Amino acid sequence: MPQGRQLFVSDLHLDATAPDAVTQFRRFLEDEASHSAGLYILGDLFETWIGDDDNEAVRGEICDALHRLTGSGTPCWIMRGNRDFLLGEQFERRSGCELLPDPVLLQIGSLRAVLCHGDLLCTADHGYQQFRTLSRSAAFQSAYLRLPLTTRRALAHMARASSHEHTRRMRSDIMDVDETAVAAALRCGDSDLLIHGHTHRPGIHRHMVDGRSATRIVLGDWYDQGSCLVLEADGRYELLTLPRGGASTLSMESSSARV
Repeated sequence: MPQGRQLFVSDLHLDATAPDAVTQFRRFLEDEASHSAGLYILGDLFETWIGDDDNEAVRGEICDALHRLTGSGTPCWIMRGNRDFLLGEQFERRSGCELLPDPVLLQIGSLRAVLCHGDLLCTADHGYQQFRTLSRSAAFQSAYLRLPLTTRRALAHMARASSHEHTRRMRSDIMDVDETAVAAALRCGDSDLLIHGHTHRPGIHRHMVDGRSATRIVLGDWYDQGSCLVLEADGRYELLTLPRGGASTLSMESSSARV
């Protein structure tokens, strides 16, 4: 992986119903991301992704914007989330991005970092974990992708409504990460850092794992504003809120935070 300033985002949930978020993300790619050493998107770039053959216009515009970024020399890695787990090889070719497994262990500068979308850490939500296992199976995906696009769009709309209702009914502690799962993730490669999204609860958390200090950084969603982690090779970092419609400068000058 390249060294230098790395950017991390998650849970953008982009589609035609969120034009402001789409515009902000496209500007983010043109400005901040293009001046970085690399961009990591840790799942749920799209509100839904019903297959690489989807010809919906806004999703195509986002893929084109990513292709301009990667074509200019800035690499972009993307992880599947719970909304866009059907991203595949055609998406990679269309966008120029490289799909990452979930989780993945990386050496970023001097740091050992575990990246994940975050849904695997929410082990108390048994109903969702059962759905996740089913939806990631080859048999399920093969059968789903054989359906006509119109049918898949209708099913995705129903699934999104069901997901919102499930989230509304569940207690907040069940929807959050499990400490045992977090510790297990941080034990992977004796990691210094765990970066994830999914919970839409941006923050920085300190953990003690087997007597060793580690940091967990949770990325925010892009429903009302942007959220981005800036990580330098020397371990300095800042978790930023990017106001919608305003200028955002990814400056480290005021940050003394270090992993």
